[in-house]
Amino acid sequence: MALDAEVSFTWVGHGTWKARSARQKEILIDPWVMNNPVAPENLKKIDRCDLMLITHGHFDHLQDALEIARATKPTIVTNFEIASWLGSKGIEASSIVGLNQGGTIAVDGVKVTLVHAEHSSGISDGDRTVYGGHACGIVIEFENGFTVYFAGDTDVFGDMALIAELNQFDVAFLPIGDFYTMGPKRAAKAVSLLGVKTVVPMHFGTFPPLTGRPSDLQALVGPGVKVLDIKPGDTV
Repeated sequence: MALDAEVSFTWVGHGTWKARSARQKEILIDPWVMNNPVAPENLKKIDRCDLMLITHGHFDHLQDALEIARATKPTIVTNFEIASWLGSKGIEASSIVGLNQGGTIAVDGVKVTLVHAEHSSGISDGDRTVYGGHACGIVIEFENGFTVYFAGDTDVFGDMALIAELNQFDVAFLPIGDFYTMGPKRAAKAVSLLGVKTVVPMHFGTFPPLTGRPSDLQALVGPGVKVLDIKPGDTV
């Protein structure tokens, strides 16, 4: 299923996605690629990245950010604390945008807004854990107006309804695995709050505790909402 005629998303696995914008910009979201146990081999080499988006500091969303950023020189949009950490590791300050929740930046015609998420965000840095600010979701409005709610890692929260009120979403990317994020039951409530008719599930099936499945969510939301049944490597 194609979400949009001009925008595509390829699931690398877990919470990591490659997107291609309407004007052919290459976007990488939550870069955990090389050691991602469910990532197809053909997706483990990132030769081009124009824009990198990072929702929070956990290793399974950040681990390859430094290596890919050094090789491909993207603009990076994340929260202020992760931006500061990236800078401390030698990433050029001019390439990093450190927003906070509610902040918006347009990068080559792609508009990015950080929004609330219910999750933690510590950065594993050697033998210590560094404060990574507050985990975020991301609203992405592409050049053609196609608009995505990318929830990142989160539980359901009431202000999802407010986020939806302030935006016109074409699709929501939601974690459904349970254990570290919401599972299908709570994701179904998120779907109701957001009012979306198309859901792309993520953050499931990577590790044994992540037991939620797209079919579980589909059964809960009913036929009025389409939950995509996807596997790593699929493009939508």
